[in-house]
Amino acid sequence: MMTLVARIRSSLYAARMEFSRAELALAMGLVALDVVARLTPHAPNFTPVAASALFAGAVLRSRTLALAVPFAAMVISDIALGWHDWRVMGVVYASLALPALLGMWGRARAAIVLVPLALSSSLLFFATTNFAVWAFSGIYAHDLHGLMHCYIAALPFLHNALLGDMFWTTLLFGAWWGARSLLAPAAGGMLSSIRHARA
Repeated sequence: MMTLVARIRSSLYAARMEFSRAELALAMGLVALDVVARLTPHAPNFTPVAASALFAGAVLRSRTLALAVPFAAMVISDIALGWHDWRVMGVVYASLALPALLGMWGRARAAIVLVPLALSSSLLFFATTNFAVWAFSGIYAHDLHGLMHCYIAALPFLHNALLGDMFWTTLLFGAWWGARSLLAPAAGGMLSSIRHARA
């Protein structure tokens, strides 16, 4: 029993040390941005959740923290907005974790991959979540015609998701690169400490 307690303590300490205070503050800022954007009036699917997940995956050293950003944002805002069919919501949550994984993959590559990664995030979200709506909501017939009808009805949401993901990705990464170029030389700043922690 004591060995188990020691292992749990050790793993919790390792998880806590995996990210710095600066990374935690950045992650909390992303979650706050996502929650506020989801709770204030906006065009459907024009929120920063996927873009902030992509950003978190690319910038945060901690994989756990990067994956926690979209989940925390969704859980907190869904408490206020309400829950829907758990099967559809499970697919939505998983689909919003994919951009974080794509960001982790893209962090070692050039900035040019950001556009394809943001577009891939939008398209994967569209394909997976609308398949779940077709499969679980009972709105559409469970045949090829019903599936096609579901995807066609969702095209306006895809348009907004593409625009929103590109807008928020540009804003987040542009602000990050601008802030790094202005503040990175300053000793002890948040951007400097995250940059050095990742090196």
